[in-house]
Amino acid sequence: LGGAGALEAIASIKTIESGMIHPTINLETPDPDCDLDYVPNEAREANVDAVLSNNFGFGGQNACAIFRRFEE
Repeated sequence: LGGAGALEAIASIKTIESGMIHPTINLETPDPDCDLDYVPNEAREANVDAVLSNNFGFGGQNACAIFRRFEE
């Protein structure tokens, strides 16, 4: 479980690099009261400038990291 956060960080950075948002698999019926921009079942291309990576561990160990595209 300890490496899951590092893998999520890598996937988040690759999303910024590739511009491909990974889907939420098996989402069949979104809640109509929850107005979110879902990406159901298929990846979507988008201009991604920043991502938030949350990691929650046993015993209350939590960490959040925000990654942003580098601009020169």
